Amino acid sequence: MQPLDDLLVVDLTRALAGPYCTMMLADLGARVIKVESPEGGDDTRGWGPPFVEGESAYFMSVNRNKESVALNLKHPRGVEVLHRLLERADVLVENFRPGVMERLGLDYPRLHPRYPRLVYCSISGFGQTGPYREKPAYDLILQGMGGIMGITGEEDGPPVKVGVAVADICAGMFAAFGILAALRVRERTGRGQWVDAALLDGQVAWLTYAAANYFATGQDPHRMGSAHPNLCPYQAFQTQDGYLNVAVGSEAIWKRFCEVVAPHLAEDPRFRTNPDRVRHRHQLVPLLAAHFRQRPTAEWIEVLEGAGVPCGPIYTVSQVFADPQTQHRGMRVELDHPKAGRISVTGVPVKFSETPGSVRTPPPLLGQHTRLVLRELGYREEEVEELCRAGAVAAAG
Repeated sequence: MQPLDDLLVVDLTRALAGPYCTMMLADLGARVIKVESPEGGDDTRGWGPPFVEGESAYFMSVNRNKESVALNLKHPRGVEVLHRLLERADVLVENFRPGVMERLGLDYPRLHPRYPRLVYCSISGFGQTGPYREKPAYDLILQGMGGIMGITGEEDGPPVKVGVAVADICAGMFAAFGILAALRVRERTGRGQWVDAALLDGQVAWLTYAAANYFATGQDPHRMGSAHPNLCPYQAFQTQDGYLNVAVGSEAIWKRFCEVVAPHLAEDPRFRTNPDRVRHRHQLVPLLAAHFRQRPTAEWIEVLEGAGVPCGPIYTVSQVFADPQTQHRGMRVELDHPKAGRISVTGVPVKFSETPGSVRTPPPLLGQHTRLVLRELGYREEEVEELCRAGAVAAAG
């Protein structure tokens, strides 16, 4: 038993935000049927290098546990197949630009009367309403317009995007959250609804205390590198051989920190309380930086952890997956892919005591499950072949 193993999700998404959302549902047991265009499928199948035996590493990172059906939604018989799927589906997820599903005749106002129990989720850059609804949107654009990029980077440097596509991933996570909430409502009312998740809204929601600081002061937060606007010291420091992060989140931690790093700072009136340290950070941080440069990272971590001061190394990706805690938590999983061979994917990040999620199947080949799904929908083999010849569907192999 898995948490969502009674759900059928029709996945009309591509790129990152939508596939991340449906992967979250699939990891928890939902059956996710990924509907792709016969002409190349999900755009990310071509995003690379790197490729593994011709398969995009990017695509494989967010499409495990899914089945692929290649349908031509511009062909009436392809749309007919989709409707047969929707008759059985609990959830539809799409991330086309607003207006595209309406032109295909598959928008929520038209589908809801026909499938009143269907939870319909739309993921887009700016949402389904408002003056920007039809603007094209990519993660980079929304990191900028949502405020995250404006507060990321060194104090005297330009804005910097986060190293992974957080606007996309954030929207995918909020979409999955919204879908589950809508399904909970359906348990009580018997009716589905429209879940509208926007990259912009997710980034604005993530501003949290940065927004609160602006609301409180009327002043724009500025870039601070790895430092924190409300705590000090709470940032990265260069060591003799690399970098480490230090997080002094209370006065008790500050006292322990001073004992092992610089005892004389404990009684300095400029640094006695956190508000004092925040006000005088430009005096405190250079003093601490000089201390941290004197010893290697591993020594500092041993000293600080021994004193109960939160700290940690700044890993490369290879070091992340070599770390024993990451390994213990099962955050790297190996799978056999029908074309790429043995591949690795990230693990399921939420653990359940009774009904855990799992990584069960590799990312699918384009159209790998077309024949299987059509047979389940009642199509005879000769009908499947006819649909293939007509260009309404495509099947791998």
